[in-house]
Amino acid sequence: MKTFLGVDGGGTKTEFLLIDESGGVLAALTAGSAYYLEIGVDALRALLAQGIAATLAQAALKVENLSFAFVGLPAYGEDSAVVRVLDAAPSPTLPVQRYRCGNDMVCAWAGALGLGDGINIVAGTGSIAYGEYAQRTARAGGWGELFSDEGSAYWVAREGLALFSRMSDGRASKGPLYEALRDALRLDADLDVCAAVYGPPPMTRSAIAALAPLVARAARSGDTQARALFDSAARELAAMVHAVRDRLGVAPGHALPVSYSGGMFQFADLLLEPFSSALQGNGRCYEFTTPQLSPVAGAVLYAARLAGSPLTPAAIGTLSRNLRAGSGAP
Repeated sequence: MKTFLGVDGGGTKTEFLLIDESGGVLAALTAGSAYYLEIGVDALRALLAQGIAATLAQAALKVENLSFAFVGLPAYGEDSAVVRVLDAAPSPTLPVQRYRCGNDMVCAWAGALGLGDGINIVAGTGSIAYGEYAQRTARAGGWGELFSDEGSAYWVAREGLALFSRMSDGRASKGPLYEALRDALRLDADLDVCAAVYGPPPMTRSAIAALAPLVARAARSGDTQARALFDSAARELAAMVHAVRDRLGVAPGHALPVSYSGGMFQFADLLLEPFSSALQGNGRCYEFTTPQLSPVAGAVLYAARLAGSPLTPAAIGTLSRNLRAGSGAP
């Protein structure tokens, strides 16, 4: 029986999933951030070593009996000088001939669209769009939190902090977000937000992104300025999808499948609905679809394909049912 391991590394959490070729789930595990730009390469190596070993141990599977693994990592491929270092990160826990590393956007696309042609948009701690069509690939966005990652949790939180500063100055009227941020950051004075964010110690990327739900609560409680941030996020995410479609060379009239993944889409009323609407027009045609499987399930599908043993539709159906039964998630 062939076995496949998928690792979906993220800015907030990393998921490990081990399955057999029939779609049976052998083990699953969740660990911390795999964002090496924040945690460092040594911490990434340790996280992968511990996670992979624990996942295999959970299934009582020896590494030599693992058929193949795919390890998706955030920011992979975005620094040519570090690619070889990241490629080596899962070893020696895994033999180099038994795995491949890539950007975690591939996990999300593979899971959401079941390895089928189309585009997936990720909006989690960061954001990125990735698609495949007629054996062509393309991506857009995902240039990092300093000047990109539009529509992500970090971006919404950053824009929320900017809105707080304008509310404090009087450049914007004070809405629910103002008091919500004061309470969440325990500010004695508004300017104390600078120390809270810039430090020392400075807030991490993940900690700033964790403020996004607070912006969402303010939007839902009637803060029209906070809600407008989600409308802007939806437009930015749609723009990434359009860019990927154009780079893939898809004919305007073709209804290209589009799906989504990432924690920001839990705010369906604030982000998912405006995003779906923003896809319309511009002479492009899309088939908007809910994700078939989670990103970590996409990682195992991709691992099986890389091994030359893609899962059958029946096995994918079994995997989907097993994951729903085990976690209540796709």
